[in-house]
Amino acid sequence: MSNVVVIGDPFVPADNLADAAKGLKIESPITIQAFEWHADKSRSEFREIIKILEREGPNEFELSSEILAAVETAEYLLVHLAPVSRKLLTHAKNLKVIGTCRGGLEHIDLAAVKKLAGLSVINVIRNAEPVADFTIGLMYATVRNIASSAIQVKSGHWPQTFSNDIYKTSFSNLKVGLVGLGHIGKIVAKRLTALGMEVSAYDAFADQTTLDQEGYQIELKSLQEIFSHSDVVSLHLRVVPETENLINHSLLKLMKPSAYLINTARPDIVNQSDLIECLQQKRIAGAGIDVLWKEPIDPNEPLLALDNVVITSHIAGDTIDAIERSPQLLKAEMNRVLQKA
Repeated sequence: MSNVVVIGDPFVPADNLADAAKGLKIESPITIQAFEWHADKSRSEFREIIKILEREGPNEFELSSEILAAVETAEYLLVHLAPVSRKLLTHAKNLKVIGTCRGGLEHIDLAAVKKLAGLSVINVIRNAEPVADFTIGLMYATVRNIASSAIQVKSGHWPQTFSNDIYKTSFSNLKVGLVGLGHIGKIVAKRLTALGMEVSAYDAFADQTTLDQEGYQIELKSLQEIFSHSDVVSLHLRVVPETENLINHSLLKLMKPSAYLINTARPDIVNQSDLIECLQQKRIAGAGIDVLWKEPIDPNEPLLALDNVVITSHIAGDTIDAIERSPQLLKAEMNRVLQKA
């Protein structure tokens, strides 16, 4: 017999996680207890909670006494974004596996997990491909003025000149530098090199020999070289103490006047005031941003007044297949890992 607890949220309901749990290759019969976390919130409202969770971690949140009681007998815990806190783990006396259907682990107290013998975490990247697609689309929309032209045409204008006119060139002429070479960054790199573009990357944990052996046509460079040499810098980092405000004045000032910054990752890796100042003074050609420091956007946000920035509404990972299929992707990954154990 296997005891499973699933905790859903506004993006991935508990019923979806429970359906996935039924297909786990674990000892039968499988008993599933299902709970929801903030099910009363809209997705927009829940995004604010996600931002706090990613910034502060799981220990700032309380879970119901019913969830804590259920976890005491659970051997498997499946979540999407529900916090797996230190307090929850003190109740998890029999827990063997925590499964989460997302790539980031900011919602899990990994330090507390490591203290529990025999407990492992299995995660799955649910939206890497959609984010990679969107990142490249945002590059095109920013560099080639697609978004700016479309907005102006709908407003009754017919623009023929843009702020980056003196830098406009074919996309294949641009050198792209990726900051962060995780799953998303690697997909972006593969697609860009397939387009015939020169791609370099900075990643503190990447190894050139391994990348070469895996067939990636990427040259690893220092962070300073990425910002100095690239025509497009695309960010693919998570927010940890080492990356918060990493992209600041000292790096932005290294960029070419003809260069662009693309961010579909996290807003807090970029120093807000430094980027705004850089764009206001047109030290770079422009930026494409899908993540903002305050969402929904403040009507008084200074970026809204600029003609050299494209802003989208945090939709890079929002495709119907990415979120809906994530519990089934998690089930497949858990079965793969459990069968090897």
